[in-house]
Formats: sequence, structure tokens, C-alpha cells
Amino acid sequence: MGCHPCVLLLLGCAVLGCRAALTLPPPNEVNLLDSKTIQGELGWISYPSHGWEEISGVDEHYTPIRTYQVCNVMDHSQNNWLRTNWVPRNSAQKIYVELKFTLRDCNSIPLVLGTCKETFNLYYMESDDDHGVKFREHQFTKIDTIAADESFTQMDLGDRILKLNTEVREVGPVNKKGFYLAFQDVGACVALVSVRVYFKKCPFTVKNLAMFPDTVPMDSQSLVEVRGSCVNNSKEEDPPRMYCSTEGEWLVPIGKCSCNAGYEERGFVCQACRPGFYKASDGNMKCAKCPPHSSTHEDGSVNCRCENNYFRADKDPPSMACTRPPSAPRNVISNINETSVILDWSWPLDTGGRKDVTFNVICRKCGWNVQQCEPCSPNVRFLPRQFGLANTTVTVTDLLAHTNYTFEIDATNGVSELSSPPRQFAAVSITTNQAAPSPVVTIKKDRTSRNSISLSWQEPEHPNGIILDYEVKYYEKQEQETSYTILRARGTNVTISSLKPDTAYVFQIRARTAAGYGSNSRKFEFETSPDCTALGVAR
Repeated sequence: MGCHPCVLLLLGCAVLGCRAALTLPPPNEVNLLDSKTIQGELGWISYPSHGWEEISGVDEHYTPIRTYQVCNVMDHSQNNWLRTNWVPRNSAQKIYVELKFTLRDCNSIPLVLGTCKETFNLYYMESDDDHGVKFREHQFTKIDTIAADESFTQMDLGDRILKLNTEVREVGPVNKKGFYLAFQDVGACVALVSVRVYFKKCPFTVKNLAMFPDTVPMDSQSLVEVRGSCVNNSKEEDPPRMYCSTEGEWLVPIGKCSCNAGYEERGFVCQACRPGFYKASDGNMKCAKCPPHSSTHEDGSVNCRCENNYFRADKDPPSMACTRPPSAPRNVISNINETSVILDWSWPLDTGGRKDVTFNVICRKCGWNVQQCEPCSPNVRFLPRQFGLANTTVTVTDLLAHTNYTFEIDATNGVSELSSPPRQFAAVSITTNQAAPSPVVTIKKDRTSRNSISLSWQEPEHPNGIILDYEVKYYEKQEQETSYTILRARGTNVTISSLKPDTAYVFQIRARTAAGYGSNSRKFEFETSPDCTALGVAR
């Protein structure tokens, strides 16, 4: 057995430190064995005992590592085995073996052309328990023959250059509780710097606010469908799913979760809206700042509370500013036309922050004492309407002539019903124009004589102004109005003289205001007495 090449190989490892930095595996790889992390001797089985040899070295960080080497290149028919300890399979379905090694170029070693090899063999054996030190070659299954991409020479050693090879092989499916690896040397000068055995998984991840657990691929052919679960404070929008590939990669995200109302997505979680912010509905929109005249002092608010004297109508969206009732209308102007009036006014100075301001017109009929008012008659008409006016004008018709009215114009908006302050209105008082009075209804004969008749009557039901006087028209019944007499009376009674005795007369009376005469009353017939007093009959 030639030892000189072996010494050179050890020297290279010890001086240069086999450059295998201790690094964490990728998140989708789970180590079952990593020789670099084992403290102390590895304790693997070498058969025969003069074959593979365990030695110590340091890496580039001066961390101690344990390696195995063999370099029996001067002897024929080498069959040197190295077996690892039993490795539990855990949940692996397929394992990967990563070998880092150096291999001496046979051409750089004198006198070994017939015996030196530049490959070694990799084997494995599954078992449900640890066999201890028992070793039987025939129980192992070959994985592959391992060759180096780069081999080093004596010159490389002199220049302190170490050429490290890395090879990875797949093994599987594996079914038993554990396994062994074995390395067969058939005459190479090789050093196993590190051996790492691992399996791949799709690591825990959060995608579209759904959590997907660690998942091990089932086999090398199919994808594994995994159902996700929503993170805290979120709910499914579409059922979240992803597929785990055999390479430990998540593929094809489908569906998603969305944050609950009062929560927003930050990173991979749903966090409560901060004070002063809110989120009214489920979804992945951001929390919004409270709109004007509202606030919130708690985490996770779904809406903001209005300030004092500000309100939010039922149909107002949470994003809308809180508003208040409008101020009163201004500058009310009336334009009277006999028994109708046109009212115009200006918009309130303050609409309360809303665009849905409307106006209502309240009508009151008042006596000559303004404290004595009552609601207007239902016969009064408002054009275009009395309530819910969008414009600042209304025409009121069918009023009584020469009557006092007060109109109150309310300004309201969508939150007026929610407020407790008094109505916001502007008032205007008017008196309608005088008009011709209504007819006198009844004429009564008070007394008669041979030459006179005394009459009295009631003022018209609707004087429509100030009664200036009454016109009394009379004539002898037999003349049929071919000749008549008219006289005027200031009051509601009159005595007519110079009449013929025992004669029937017809009387009609009408009232006059500044607007003119009203209609004549119906005809009343009275007779003078033949001597003193006679009774008259009205027909």
C-alpha cells in the first residue's frame, strides 16, 4: 500500500482547509445527514479497516471538520467500503445525496497506471432499524459511479490549489424507517470532504394571505394540491390552493383570502387599522383616514364616529364626511298678485356640507293680530309643490283676498331629522290684495210705512277688502226693471223714502271695495203699507 500520495492529500486538506463553508440549507431542503455539522468523530464503518481513514481538518473559517480519505493506488484489486451510520428517513419520499470530494489525477502519481482509478461507487440500503456494526456488501444497492469533474495534481498541491467537486444523486422512493449510505473505493485517491443527505419539501409560506404548511412531495411524477388556511383576521374570498412540486417549489396559486373589515394587509398578515383610520368592508384595500368631522380612537375600526352636532345619514357611505343641517334660507322676497304670491329666497350660507338641500313652505293664515294664526286651508295650492323643493322659488295660489299670511321656508338636508336643534327657517308676512266682495246673502225688512221701507243686511261673507259702500237698487215690481232707482249706503242699513203706498218693490244690494263692485244679491220683494205698518214677503 503506497502512503506518499495519501500524505500529500492530507496535507492539501489540512493546509488549505477544504473549502466547505458551514451554511444553512435552502428553506426547501431538510437535512437528514450533514457530516460538517457532526461534532467529534463521525464513527462510520470502514471495511476493511486499512481502507478508508477518518482525518481532521479545518475549513476556511477554521472550523474543525471530519473527512474520510483513501489512496491505496499502488495495490491491485482494491475493494474498500465506507458505510455511514443509520440515517432516519423522517417524512422523506425521495432523498438527495450531495458529495463534496477531491480526487487525485492518476497521471500525476508515478508508477500507478495499472492500479489507479479516478472514480468511486455510491450505494444505499434501506432498513427499519439500526444494524449496528454489521456490514454485508450484497445488501446494498448501487446508486451510481461517481467521477470527478476536476482532479488535482502534484503541482496543484505545490501551489496550494485544491479542486473540490460536488455531485448530487437522487434516491427513491424510500419506504423504510431509515437507510445507510456506502462508498466503495476500487483504487482511487479520493477524499470525502462532506456528505449531505436531504429531502425536499415545499416550506411553510403565506401567499395571498393564505398559509400553506410544510409539504413533502409524494412522488417524482405528480404535483401535490394543498389547501391553504386564511391568516388571522381574514376570510376566504376564493378557496386558496397551491401545488407542491417534486423540487420543493410552490406553483400555481389559486384563490385568496381578504382582510376583515377593520383590518388591512401589511406584509403577510392582516393588522388592525390604527386609531384615526378605518376600513368599512372586507377586502384587501388599505385602511383609510377618517373623513372630515369624524374620528376613531380604537384599533380595528370599521367606521368613524361623527363629532358633536355632525351626523351621517343611513345611506351615506362611511367614506363621506359627517355633515350637519343647513342654516336658514336668506333674503325672502314676495311678489303679490291679487290672491296669489310668488316667493323667492337665497340659498343658506351653510349647506351643512351636503348637496341634498331641499325646502319646505309652511303657510299660516293670520288675523289682524299676528299672534292669532292657523294653518292655511287645504284649498291653497303650491306650485310646483309645498315640500321637498329643490329650487328657491314657489308660487302660492287660491289665497283669500285682503288676508294676512305668514310663510315659513324651512331648509333641510339628509341629516336634518337626526339633529335636535330647532328648525332652520326664514319667515315672511304678506297681505293679499283687495278684490271685489262676495254677494250680500240676505236683506231683511226692518219696518215699513205708506211711503218708506227700512232695510238691513249682513256684510258679505268674503269682503275681500275694506267695504267702501253699498249700492241699493230698487224698482216697482210691475215695471219689471224698465225704470229703477239707485242709492248708496255707507253702512249695512238704509231707509228708502218717497215710495207709493200699498205698492210692491224689488230690491238688490251689492258691496264695493277699492277693487270694485261685487255681484248683486238675489232679488228681495217688499211692499209699502196702505196705512201704517205692513209685512213684506221676500220672494
